[in-house]
Amino acid sequence: MNISYNWLKDLIDFDLSPDELAKVLTRVGLAVEGVHSHGDDFVLDIDLTSNRPDCLSHLGVCREIAAIQNSKLKIKNSNTEDRSPKTENQSLVSIQDADLCHRFTARIIKNVKIGQSPQWLIDRLEAIGERAINNVADITNYVMHELGQPMHAFDLDKLAGNRIVVRRARTGERIMTLKEIECELDENVLAICDAEKPVAIGGVVGGLDSSITESTVNVLLEVAYFKRENIRATSRKLNLATEASYRFERGVDIENLIRASNRATELICELAGGETGGFVDLYPTKLTPNEIESKDISGAVNRLTGLNVNQDECLRILTSLGIESKAGSQISNLKSQIFISPTWRHDLAIEEDLVEEVARHAGYENIATELPPAFGAGEYQPTENRKKNLRQTLVSQGFDEALSYSFIDTRFDEMFEIVPGLLAESSDDKYVTLQDSVIEGAVRMRPSILPGLLEAVRLNFNHQRKDVKLFEVGKVFAAASGEDPLPNEQESFALIMTGGETHEDREITTRELDFYDAKGAVETALTALGNSAAFTSAEVKHLRPGQSASIQIGNADVGYLGRLNDEIAASYKFKQPVFVAEVNLENVLAMPADTSVYRPLAKFPSVIRDVSFIAKRNIEFAAIQQVVVKGRFDLCQRIEFVDVYEGKGMTEDERSITLRLEYRSEERTLTEEEVEAIHQQILSQIEQKLAIKPRV
Repeated sequence: MNISYNWLKDLIDFDLSPDELAKVLTRVGLAVEGVHSHGDDFVLDIDLTSNRPDCLSHLGVCREIAAIQNSKLKIKNSNTEDRSPKTENQSLVSIQDADLCHRFTARIIKNVKIGQSPQWLIDRLEAIGERAINNVADITNYVMHELGQPMHAFDLDKLAGNRIVVRRARTGERIMTLKEIECELDENVLAICDAEKPVAIGGVVGGLDSSITESTVNVLLEVAYFKRENIRATSRKLNLATEASYRFERGVDIENLIRASNRATELICELAGGETGGFVDLYPTKLTPNEIESKDISGAVNRLTGLNVNQDECLRILTSLGIESKAGSQISNLKSQIFISPTWRHDLAIEEDLVEEVARHAGYENIATELPPAFGAGEYQPTENRKKNLRQTLVSQGFDEALSYSFIDTRFDEMFEIVPGLLAESSDDKYVTLQDSVIEGAVRMRPSILPGLLEAVRLNFNHQRKDVKLFEVGKVFAAASGEDPLPNEQESFALIMTGGETHEDREITTRELDFYDAKGAVETALTALGNSAAFTSAEVKHLRPGQSASIQIGNADVGYLGRLNDEIAASYKFKQPVFVAEVNLENVLAMPADTSVYRPLAKFPSVIRDVSFIAKRNIEFAAIQQVVVKGRFDLCQRIEFVDVYEGKGMTEDERSITLRLEYRSEERTLTEEEVEAIHQQILSQIEQKLAIKPRV
């Protein structure tokens, strides 16, 4: 953005040289990349960020100088009310699509004489890189650079019906632009039309057929405000980037239209001999400025930046930038202030934005370098040691820790059973969907860690590594119910294993991994967290029936374990069994860890009895164990699973379950008769409750 030093001097009083001005503007965030001379003038090349379209004009830069120098603007024709007569022709302008055109003013200027601009105007425009065309076109460009408001002048006599219609273009309509480029329009483009056809592309460029020429006598001056997003989309679609579109797509001041129209009219009447005619101002979409509440703006500046700027100086800076204040609500014993964002600042919405404005002018260079206060910095979180034990335990068992993306494809929807406690019961949509995905196609935040681990296993298989043991600790996500809720984010733990068991000093596997290896790994991992797990058979959608289990701690389900079902395995082209487990780690860590209790070694020997039962396949060891535990047999210290047998001597729906019972007294050595008596009681209880008998 080129800014004329002499032009600034016309609009505000300041006592800085061009180089000094460049330094102070750069200091407050308007980076001046260079200063070069142009005749008796100096031009500042300012690099602006996209959130500061208000400084795409000399007026915007003057506001910054006013805050720096504590001086007043002296802009000519600064009134915001138009004093020219309203036109009697109310059909001069009509807006059919007010969602794209929020305000439109039109002024008729009669009896103009088109010619060359005076030298001072040509010099001003050439200094900032603009080419002189004719007096009317030059004036519209001049006012745009002075006040930041793009505008366009039509030859009124070339407009069919001598009127303007602001509407969406019809598909297939065409227009020849001022740049002599023919454009085909569609219904997404806002067109400025006469009674028959488009004569300009709203906010982008005018049309050649209605342009100002040497024969022009009557001018219709358009000064309008268009929807920013539509101008940006139109400019990109038509590959037309203009000074007007550059400003409109970033945002202009909707309350600046009349002042800009007045200024341009004044110059046209002065330099082109025009006479003011009628004026129309259509304002269908009113702008409501942002109101920002602050309890203590000076305190907020200090809290966020460390700068000590008193309240009066904060208010002076904000007022100089056009940010007015009024009394707000009562907060504790202090009365807050309401700051009203000016209509030319679209980037001010929260208190932190006001702090940034004050900090810019107080000086970022004055922010001291210091370490933040440390309250518990470097300390482990309450659950950190337990998670550290979990990782170390799994690594010691030969697992490698994996790290996968949190973004997954929608094809995984409903593929996996979600760990208990993650989904909200009343939520209609279970998944968190990204509006702008980081990875193409990966629009879901993962509700399960398993998709990432399965991809890792497939990658290992593709590299001929068939023996894989991986685990991952990470976040999973689900939609939450309620009014505009944040997603439910919890920590989960998952493992996956396949192939054979290998030892550190061996290349050949000793045996194939099975369900019980996965179960043992989960048991060991949960033990490392300080919890004892129980397992019960369960139907889990992503696991193979008969080789799947629910993981429980106490009476709560915390996860699932088992062999990957054939359908999912086939989709990954896995030709060997894959065992997976997933646990809601956040729920587990919320449970109290089991307390280790010291017990002295037993003084008296124990008696071991193994017994096998012929049972139906639906009878599990856990059911037998539960019968013994609930029987509260004092001398029975422990019951453990030994083996299961299926085959010769068994029917198709039967199997032999072998378990081990340990008997011991803390007071004496048990006799054979005592052990036999209690042993028979237990067998009788099992037979009565489960209708199974010992195998002979």
